Amino acid sequence: MEKEHVTTQNNQSFSDFIFREKANRQYLLIALGAMVLQLIIFKLLYPFADFFSDSYSYIMAAQTNANISIWPVGYSKFLRAFHLITHSDTALVSFQYIFLELSFLYCFFTLRYFYQPGKSTSQIIFAFLFFNPLFLYLSNYVSSDPLFLALSILWFTQLLRIIHRPVWHQVITHGILLTILFTIRYNAMYYPLVTAAAFVLSRRPVMYKIAGIILPVALITGFVNFSRNEAEKLTGTKQFSLFSGWQLANNALYMYPYIKVDDSKIPVISTAFHQQVKTYFDTVSAASAGVSPTEGAYYIKYPGAPLKQHLFAARDAHPDMGIVELWGRSAAIFGVYGNALIKDHPIAFFRYFLLPNSYNFILPPLEKLEVYNTGDNEVSESAQEWFDYKSTHISAVTPELQTILLWPFPALLLIIHVLYILYFIQAIRYRKQLKQHPELYGSLILSAILFLGNAGFGILASPIVFRYEIFTMITALWYYFLLREKLTAPAVDSTSQKTITVTATAH
Repeated sequence: MEKEHVTTQNNQSFSDFIFREKANRQYLLIALGAMVLQLIIFKLLYPFADFFSDSYSYIMAAQTNANISIWPVGYSKFLRAFHLITHSDTALVSFQYIFLELSFLYCFFTLRYFYQPGKSTSQIIFAFLFFNPLFLYLSNYVSSDPLFLALSILWFTQLLRIIHRPVWHQVITHGILLTILFTIRYNAMYYPLVTAAAFVLSRRPVMYKIAGIILPVALITGFVNFSRNEAEKLTGTKQFSLFSGWQLANNALYMYPYIKVDDSKIPVISTAFHQQVKTYFDTVSAASAGVSPTEGAYYIKYPGAPLKQHLFAARDAHPDMGIVELWGRSAAIFGVYGNALIKDHPIAFFRYFLLPNSYNFILPPLEKLEVYNTGDNEVSESAQEWFDYKSTHISAVTPELQTILLWPFPALLLIIHVLYILYFIQAIRYRKQLKQHPELYGSLILSAILFLGNAGFGILASPIVFRYEIFTMITALWYYFLLREKLTAPAVDSTSQKTITVTATAH
C-alpha cells in the first residue's frame, strides 16, 4: 500500500490534520481551485438553471410559503429564504454546487483522518468527488436533489464521528440535521435506522445511545404530525404526504392488466376512480397497458392515464380549488385504492412491480438527467418570474453535452455496486484480518445497513431512477477502495508471526 506522508494516528486535531499536513493542504487547494474553475466553465456553457416538473412545484410552494405541498416543503423553504437574498439562478446553482463540494471535502478529510487510506485510494476518491461532471449537472437543477445529497453526506460523516469520536453535542446536531433531511426528501425515511446503528456502535454510555436514537425520532414525529394537520386543513384528510397516495396507486396499476379485480372489495371512496381505471384498461392498446416500472412513474406522468384524468375531472368540477388541494384530495382516494389492490394481490404486485423495480435498482435510468431542461428551450412563467428572466426562453451552448457525459453513469453505478458487494463478502471471509483495522470495521457495518436500507426503501417505494442512487453510489465507492486496500495489505499471522498477504478474489 503506497502511503503518503501523513503523521496522524488520531492524535492530532482535525483542523491540524488538514492544515499542517502537506498532502492535505494540497488536496484542499486543488479542490477549491477546481471547484471555482469548473463552475465558471460550466455556467458559460449552461447560463440558465435546469428545470423539470418538480422544479415548478417547488417554486410554487416557495411563492406561497406553503406548509404543505405535493413534495416535502423543506427545499421550497430554502428557495424562499434564498430568494430574499438574490433572485439569481446562477447564485442558486453556485451555492448548491459549492455546498455539495464542501460537504465532500469535509467527508473526504474525515475518511483520511480516521482510516488513513493509501495515496492511490485517496487520489481516486478525490478525483471522483472533485472532477466529476455529474455533480455540476445535478447542482444545476432547481430541485431538492443537490441539497439533499450534500446534507446526506454531512449526515453520514457525522455518523462516522459518532462511531469514532462521540461527544454529547452530536446528539443535538445530528437530531436537527436528520430532521432537516426528512423535510427535504422522504428518501430519508430509512435514515433513522442507520443512525440507530451508529449510536449502538459508538463507545459511549447507554444514555448517550438512547438519546441519540430517540431525539431525531421525536423531532421527525413532530414534523409528521404538523404535516398531517396541515394536509387536513387543506384537503379534509390527514395525510403525511400529498404524493404517497399517487405513488401507491401508480405502483399498483402496473399489475392491473394481469389480475382480476373484485369490484365488491373496492373501498367506497375509490369506486368512481375504479371505474375510470377499468375504462382506461379496456380501451388502451396492449402495449400501453403492459408498461412496467422500468419506464418510470408512468401512471403519474402520462396525462391520459387514470390518475391525471381523475385530477383533470376534479379540476373541472371544482374550478375554485388550487392545484395542490386538488392533488391532495385525489391522493386520499388513490392511496386507499392502491392499498386495496396490493393487499388483495400481493404476489402479482411482487411480480409486476417489485421485481421490475429491482432491475431499476441494478441499472437505473438517467431519467431527467439524460437531457437538459427535458429537451425543451422554454420554462414556465412561474420560473421566469421567480428568477427575473427576460422571457420564458432559455438556452445552453451545448445542451447535448449533458447526454454525452452522463450516459455512462448508470453502468458505472452497477460496477461500483457489484465491486462493493464482492469486497464486502470478502470482508466477511477475512474478517479476522479486517479486525486488525477496528476503525474501519464498525463503519463498514454502517455502510451495509445504508446500502440495504436504500435498496429496500427504493424498491418498495417508487420506480427507481439514477438520481435516487447517487448517495449510495458514492459511499459504496469509498468502501470498495478502502476494503480493497485493507484486504490486500500485508497482515501478521499471530500464531506463526509470519507476514501473510490476503488477496481478495474480486477485482
